[in-house]
Amino acid sequence: MDLSLQTIALWIVPVVLAITLHEAAHGYAAKRFGDRTAELLGRITLNPLKHIDLVGTILVPGALILAAKAAGGPLFIFGWAKPVPVNFGNLRDPKRDMLWVAGAGPAANFFMAFLWGLVLKVCGESGLFPNEALFLMGKAGISVNLVLMALNLIPIPPLDGGRIAVSLLPARAAAAWQRIEPWGFFIIIALLMTGLINNLMDPLLRIGEYLLQLLLGF
Repeated sequence: MDLSLQTIALWIVPVVLAITLHEAAHGYAAKRFGDRTAELLGRITLNPLKHIDLVGTILVPGALILAAKAAGGPLFIFGWAKPVPVNFGNLRDPKRDMLWVAGAGPAANFFMAFLWGLVLKVCGESGLFPNEALFLMGKAGISVNLVLMALNLIPIPPLDGGRIAVSLLPARAAAAWQRIEPWGFFIIIALLMTGLINNLMDPLLRIGEYLLQLLLGF
C-alpha cells in the first residue's frame, strides 16, 4: 500500500467511522435489550472522541504506519477502540441477548461496507458522479469494515465472536469457553504474530465479499 499522506487521509474517515459505529451499535443493542450502561455513560453516540482509545486507536496504528514507511515494508495495522461498557446481567435474558449485543458491532461494519460499496458504484468512472478520491475512499471503506467485521467474528472471547459463541453454546460449554477471556488478548496477539489469524479471517472475509457482490451487483 502506498503510504503517502493522501492515502492515509483517504483511510482516516472510513477507519474512524468503522470504529465509531461499531461501538455505538453495541451500546444501542444493549439498550434495546435492557442495559442502559452505555447510554448513561454517553457512549451511544456517533462522536468518535467518545470511542477513540489514545493508545489503541492512535499511537499503536500510527507507530505501525511510521515503522512500515521507514522500513519500506508491507503495512500491518493493529489497533482497538474503547469497548462500550455492557452489563450483561441487566439484559432481559443475558445468555440469549448477548448474541444480539455482540453481533451488533460486526453487523454495523457489514452495513457500512455496503454503504461504501454504493459510494464505489456511484463515484466510479461509469457512475453517476465520477470522483477518484471518493472512489478510493469507498474501496478503503469496504476493506476496513470487512476486516473489522471478520476480526471481531473470530470466536475467541473477548471478541464479539467469542461472546456469540458463549451465547449459542450449551450452559456448561459456554461457561468453559468464557473462562478463556482473561487470556483472549494474548491468544489474539499470538495469532497476529504468527499470521494464523489470516486463516481464521479469510473464510469470513470471503463470505462478506460474496454477500456484498450479491447485494451490489458487482
